[in-house]
Amino acid sequence: MANASLHAARDAKNDEFYTRIEDINEEMNYYEDKFKDKIVFCNCDDPKWSNFWKYFHMNFEYLGLKKLITTHYEPDDIQSYKIEYTGGNDEDFEDGVITPLSQNGDFRSPECLALLDESDIVVTNPPFSLFREYINVLVQHNKQFLIIGSFNNITYKDVFPLIKDNKVWLGCRSLSREMYFDIPDERKKWLVENKKEGSAYKIVNGVVMGRLASACWFTNLDHKSRHNFIDTTYRYAKKEELYPDLYPTYDEYNAININRMAEIPMDYEGIMGVPVTFLGKFNPEQFEIIGLDRYVEDNPHYGHRFKVNGKETYARILIRRKVGD
Repeated sequence: MANASLHAARDAKNDEFYTRIEDINEEMNYYEDKFKDKIVFCNCDDPKWSNFWKYFHMNFEYLGLKKLITTHYEPDDIQSYKIEYTGGNDEDFEDGVITPLSQNGDFRSPECLALLDESDIVVTNPPFSLFREYINVLVQHNKQFLIIGSFNNITYKDVFPLIKDNKVWLGCRSLSREMYFDIPDERKKWLVENKKEGSAYKIVNGVVMGRLASACWFTNLDHKSRHNFIDTTYRYAKKEELYPDLYPTYDEYNAININRMAEIPMDYEGIMGVPVTFLGKFNPEQFEIIGLDRYVEDNPHYGHRFKVNGKETYARILIRRKVGD
């Protein structure tokens, strides 16, 4: 459940996005074998509205979970609570041991960090406005996780190193597929009256759904998609003969520019700048990530994108094919 009001973010009513249970189920299909005997923590959720809690509550026995924990946040230091479930009645979504918290349930609070240390896997949709801090907390506490965030977070200076160092990767849902979320009724009404369908919202089966085109899954749970090899028909050796306009070198950086993943040359062993969407197909056994264009140390204009013929390119991830692939 992505709800910036949980953390007193501005314009909270416009930032309430509740993950659909079908989207959770679809992604979880790829990781079911990772959860046996594990303690799952949903630390941005409340069973009254969270489909993450509902999913794990309903599938507790099927997944073979050891325990399910959720914490509910209350702003202004109003007393919050935690719920712990160890099996039993899977019909009552709020079934479990309810215990008041002495703090407000913020994921950064000492109480919630203690629960984080107790848990094995975190699955939730954290506040988008705090995503960078949130994911770094999970990594610092050495937790496995499956969470939703904005694809745009990838290019942030404090998130990309996690991608580069193979500590975080994208989930299985295709980046070409948009994600829709349940939203409050008053927000639905406002969107229909003020926005164009297909931009901020979409009507799905007669229901107005909030649209977040940049939403995607982030995880450090292994999945089979990470081991699919990319193979294209393009060869750098045929550049002059077949496609002389492809693969220009950056003006002040020794790497070639790639505009489309389908055009990655399979015989090139130097550094290539590829679109950020490459991460949706990235296989760490086939390629290594060198860095993000604007933040690589040898970028002569550190903090800025590369240029081709004087024109700045879109964001590029620098990769190199592993020798022998």
